[in-house]
Parts: sequence; C-alpha cells; structure tokens
Amino acid sequence: MRRLLIVLLALGFFGCTQEAQNQFGRTIQNWTGTNGVLEVYSGDTLVRRFIKIDKLSTAYGTSDSQARGYRFGYGIADTNLDGLPGANEKKVYFEVSEFSTYVFYEQP
Repeated sequence: MRRLLIVLLALGFFGCTQEAQNQFGRTIQNWTGTNGVLEVYSGDTLVRRFIKIDKLSTAYGTSDSQARGYRFGYGIADTNLDGLPGANEKKVYFEVSEFSTYVFYEQP
C-alpha cells in the first residue's frame, strides 16, 4: 500500500507542468525555511548584501493577480559585507527589480 502511494505521488508530481512543480518546491522550501543570502551587484562590484532571508517572493497585483517586476523579502542588511550579522545590522524589508543584477542562494 505504501509503495503504491509513493508511486502515485511521484506520477502526479512528474505529470505536473514545470511551473506547478516549481510552486510545489517553493511551498516545501518555505515550509522548511532557508538561510538565504541575496547579493546585489553593480557591474562586477558587490554593493548590497542581505543575509538570513527566509524566502524571496514575487510580488503580485491585488486587482489583476499579475506578477510584478520585482522580488521582495526580509533579511538582515549586511552593511559591512562580511556575511555575518553584526550588532548594528538590523532586519529590514527589501525589494529588488527584475532588472537588477543579483544572486540569491542558501548559506551553506
């Protein structure tokens, strides 16, 4: 019975569209939590870093439900860019445009 359930879940998952799989994956990741880092670049120079981010979300319109051109989240503003939360570095809300050059990854 257990094997049958696993097979059915796997078939259902692989039968979904790529977007549905991505949303499912984000749901699991959001539920388990992450230790994300967002780095914003100007050319090849690191200009901002946010650490200890739970998730990076896509903004959606309230009336048309269309995806907006930016991502947002909450994280610690790493003002000295050392990758560690300092005594004077606070948790902040941030937004990054889809036109920004940024990298988001999980801190190992």
